[in-house]
Amino acid sequence: MSRVTKLLVANRGEIALRVMRACRELGIRCVAVYGEGEQQAPHVRYADEAWRIPSVAPLPYLDIEALLDVARRAGVDAVHPGYGFLAENPDFARACADSGLVFVGPPPGAIALMGDKVAARRVAAEAGVPVVPGTSGPVTVEEARAFGDTHGYPIAIKAAAGGGGRGFRVAWGPDEVEAAWLGASGEAERYFGNPAVYTERYFERPRHIEIQVFADAHGAVVALGERDCSIQRRHQKLIEEAPSPALDQETRARMCAAATRLACQVGYVNAGTVEFLYQDGEFYFLEMNTRIQVEHPVTEEITGIDLVKEQILVALGRPLSFSEPVGFTGHAIECRINAEDPAHAFAPAPGTVAACRLPAGFGVRVDGAVEPGYEVLPQYDSLLAKLVVWGRDRDEALARLRRALADFSVEGLPTTLPFHARVVEHPTFIGGDYDTGFLARHPEVLDGLEQRVGGSDSRSQDHHVGESYVVEVAGRRFDVRIYAPSSANPVPSRRARLPSTRPATLRSGSRDEVRSPIQGTVLRVAVEQGARVEAGALLCVIEAMKMENEITAPHGGMVRAVEIVPGQTVQPGALLVVIEPAGEAGSEAATGRGG
Repeated sequence: MSRVTKLLVANRGEIALRVMRACRELGIRCVAVYGEGEQQAPHVRYADEAWRIPSVAPLPYLDIEALLDVARRAGVDAVHPGYGFLAENPDFARACADSGLVFVGPPPGAIALMGDKVAARRVAAEAGVPVVPGTSGPVTVEEARAFGDTHGYPIAIKAAAGGGGRGFRVAWGPDEVEAAWLGASGEAERYFGNPAVYTERYFERPRHIEIQVFADAHGAVVALGERDCSIQRRHQKLIEEAPSPALDQETRARMCAAATRLACQVGYVNAGTVEFLYQDGEFYFLEMNTRIQVEHPVTEEITGIDLVKEQILVALGRPLSFSEPVGFTGHAIECRINAEDPAHAFAPAPGTVAACRLPAGFGVRVDGAVEPGYEVLPQYDSLLAKLVVWGRDRDEALARLRRALADFSVEGLPTTLPFHARVVEHPTFIGGDYDTGFLARHPEVLDGLEQRVGGSDSRSQDHHVGESYVVEVAGRRFDVRIYAPSSANPVPSRRARLPSTRPATLRSGSRDEVRSPIQGTVLRVAVEQGARVEAGALLCVIEAMKMENEITAPHGGMVRAVEIVPGQTVQPGALLVVIEPAGEAGSEAATGRGG
């Protein structure tokens, strides 16, 4: 059995803090790492010691050699990868082992096997786990179209080497296959270094349900129930709950049995999650995530088991501290509080938190790094915090969640808080009868979610700022916030309010000029000077905070100028494209989509 006295957390933000707190309880010293602009980050200040990652890479947390260099100099015994970054990279797990470090996660072989989504489907089938009908290997555009023609549309085109909603596109008909294939393949190459994609049937009303599994090195494999992760945007989760309101006990037992069979099939050790699509009483294997999940707290709340601490103990060679059947108590719900603007297609919102108030009280938990002055950097994920509530039943959990959301405030940038408050009041969510298409079928939950975040900006003349006052009327105290145009109140800028947009696209600019609503990097330019486009045509794709944002034409016409190139960094308000309206151009807009 290994002995660990010092552990390096190869991550940042809330998950780094979560791992460090578990280490403190186990008497293990923790080492933080950080990149440019993070010297005062919460995880850096909390750690016993902190080291700058000696890397010039844009994302230093992906530099394996630099991280191992810090591990050697800091004299650590173990490494916890958290989630994201290198958590599912078998080369990193192998490199840690080769350096004599305990890697808190599964064996490299299991990571590699489950990380290859095509191979994972094959292994799942061999283990008797139902799989979504799909191709047996990577496909070309033509092969993807042939699959759709044979099996029917819509089809999903997905990264063979990734997951988490990255490298995922849907083609609703044969004319959309090429664009979907290019989008999925390009994103897969950027995030996973592998452009290979495969195709499978796309379910239109599925629930996304995952099973938490845990295995030790002594042969024990245990399922800890399910989490329902069906409230999503862009195939990425926003709200998770356990247990799922959709499952009966018999289906739950079948899904847990299927997940443990798969874990046994691949020789799995440590925490993992087997994800399924569930529709019409049947479930189908989606993928296996070989790491701790963002949403793990809801399982902790209903089981009373500290999954992160268990990860560390299992990595040290200890047997699992629990066995089947694992008992469940009550109901838990988690909301991801992201620095995103739900009123504008969940556009990422880098900036500085001016002030915040966190909810508290019985059954309320906040895992996060958010605090006044916290800098949301554009190169990293937008997650600020996870709000988790527990109740004796779902009704009590929902009531507690409504109260906690009302008690939660973040100033200085837009967040998903008002979105969550709207969803938990929606009859479909309250009734538990929702699926992954909830947002598409209920766009009204996004209506009127404009947020006044404070600050002024010369690019946004209609932006307002607020000042707070306390007044008494007839002995009663009132909090009053007065908003005025930015020109009348020169408060230092934090972030401009984004111009309006329809879901899944971003539009900006005057009649002729299309300007960027966000800070980010241009990934793709879909038009060229002289091209004719119609309203809604794709102009370019800008990546910000690990999300791809499509910028579309506000009207039809001729492209008179293209001011950007792939790889270019743009700021909010930067000129992207100039489109002369169709009437002024003297001709009608093209009927085909640009790009």
